[in-house]
Amino acid sequence: MKIDYTTSLPEKIAYFELFNSTGWNADYHLTADELFQSIQNSSYCISAYDDENLVGFGRMLSDGIAHAVLFDVIILPDYREKGIGRKITEMLIEECKKLKVRDIQLFCAKGKLGFYEKLGFQPRPGDAPGMEIRLRY
Repeated sequence: MKIDYTTSLPEKIAYFELFNSTGWNADYHLTADELFQSIQNSSYCISAYDDENLVGFGRMLSDGIAHAVLFDVIILPDYREKGIGRKITEMLIEECKKLKVRDIQLFCAKGKLGFYEKLGFQPRPGDAPGMEIRLRY
């Protein structure tokens, strides 16, 4: 299997289906249009394809100097454990390095801590800053 990686945005419906494969949308209730707008507003995106099929995706938001945050590293279930998520994350990190971003943060799905630790990420200490407000619409 040859996976092709591109910085081009995927088609709206393909991304919607990929995002829905995570189960996250049961909480967010995002439409295909809203999800597509969210990735359009990203600083940098990586799409992974098996032939014409979108099988993976990851994105970054950054100020281009001090901070970057990785979001939505998603791999279709049948394509997990094949190195695609690792490659996408490495490509996102490389873009941060090109920009000389000093701090890369991410939101990590439950059970994925070890995956990101292998790539050099460290959990924030329990007393470190970091909070959220989850808004429902």
